[in-house]
Amino acid sequence: MKKIYVVGAGVQGQEGFSGRALELVKSCEVLMGRAEHLALFPEFPGETVLIDNNFSEIAERLRQSDRQTVVLASGDPLFFGIGRRLLRNFSAEDLEFVPNVSSVQYAFAKLKEPWDDAIFLSAQGRGIEGSVDRIVANDKAAILTDAINTPAAIAAELVKRGRDGYKAYLCENLGTTEERIVTTDVRGLLEISAAPLNVLILIKEYDAGGEEHVPTLGIPDEEFAAARKLITHEEVRVVTLAKLKLRHDMVLWDIGAGSGSVSIEADHLLPNGRIFAVERNKQCIDYIKQNFRKFNVRQARLVEGEAPACFDGMPDPDRVFIGGSGGNLWDILQAVDERLPAEGRVVINAMTFDTLTAASEYFSNAGYQLEITTINVARTRPSTEYKMFEAHNPVYIIVAIKE
Repeated sequence: MKKIYVVGAGVQGQEGFSGRALELVKSCEVLMGRAEHLALFPEFPGETVLIDNNFSEIAERLRQSDRQTVVLASGDPLFFGIGRRLLRNFSAEDLEFVPNVSSVQYAFAKLKEPWDDAIFLSAQGRGIEGSVDRIVANDKAAILTDAINTPAAIAAELVKRGRDGYKAYLCENLGTTEERIVTTDVRGLLEISAAPLNVLILIKEYDAGGEEHVPTLGIPDEEFAAARKLITHEEVRVVTLAKLKLRHDMVLWDIGAGSGSVSIEADHLLPNGRIFAVERNKQCIDYIKQNFRKFNVRQARLVEGEAPACFDGMPDPDRVFIGGSGGNLWDILQAVDERLPAEGRVVINAMTFDTLTAASEYFSNAGYQLEITTINVARTRPSTEYKMFEAHNPVYIIVAIKE
C-alpha cells in the first residue's frame, strides 16, 4: 500500500490550497473526497471517489490500493475531521497530513480575536448537556454545531442554567458568497435560525450568577442556601475533600448532594474534571440551583433523581462522595462498585452508627481498603458575652479504596 496523503481544503476553496497540496493532487492517481471537495478539481484526469457515509468501504479500498491516492478533507483533517478515523484504521507511517485553515481559525481571524485561549468542541456526539458542561467551564469557546445541537438549543441550555453571560458570534457559510457573521448575546441566539454550516463562538463578558466569589477551601456554612441539617459543615467538608484526593481531571459523583457544598468546593479543585451532584429532595434541588448560580460553578452539574437509578447517564467516576443515601445505601454501593475503577475512592460521611456499620460491612466484604476517621467539631459562639463552645454532632468519615 502506498502512502495516503490527506489534504485539507481551505474555507475559500481551491485558492486556499498550498503549492505542495496542489502538487500532490496533480500527481496522484485517485482523488477521494466529499462532493464539494471533488468539485474544486473538475478537470482532474484520474479516478474520483465520493466519500459519503461509506467510510468502511473507503478504508477497505485504501488498504487494497496500489495507486497514489489523495483524500480531500475540510480545513485541518485532524481537527474534528476524517484524520482521526483514518488514524484508527491505518498506522501513522501510512499517512501524511497537509493541513489548511480550519473554519474555526478563519472565524477568529474574521473577528480579529485571539484564539489560543479558547476551547474547541463539536456538539455532534457530545450532545447539548455535554457541550454546555464544557462551555461554562471556560471563558471562550468555539463550537461546531449540528442539525439537532443548534446554536439556539445550546443557548436555551445556557439560559436554563443561568449561565448566559456570553457575547455570541454566529459565523455562517464561511468563505462563501453567503458568508454572514451575526454578533449577539446568548438570549439573542434563541431567536435566530442558523444556517447548517456554522461556527458558534462564545466569549464570556460576565458571570450571570452575580457577585464574584473567589474560590477558597472552607467556605463558611452561612454562605450556602441550605436546610440546617442537610449541609456538610465547613470543617468536615475540608477534611472530606482532603480524603477524596482529587486530581485536576477526575470525575466526581456527589451523591445526596444536599446544598451542593461539596460539589462547589470541589469545582475549583477539578479545573479539567466533571462533577455530578445527585439529589432527589425537591427543596435541596432548589438550594443547589441557587448555590451553583451564586458560586458560578463551572464543572458541576445537577442530576435530579433517585440514586442509584439515575446513574445510567453519568460517566464512570474516579471518586465518589456519599453525603446521604435516602435509605438506599447498599444498592448505591453496589452500583458504585460496578462503575468504579481500581484505585478509585469512595468517601462517606456517616452521622449514625447504622450507616457506619452498614458501610463498613459492605466494603469489608467487597475487598476494599478501609479507613475511618471521627471528626468532632466545636465552635465558639461569637454573639455571646462569654466565649463558649457549641459542639456539633460527631461525623464518621469512611474512606474506601478499591483494590
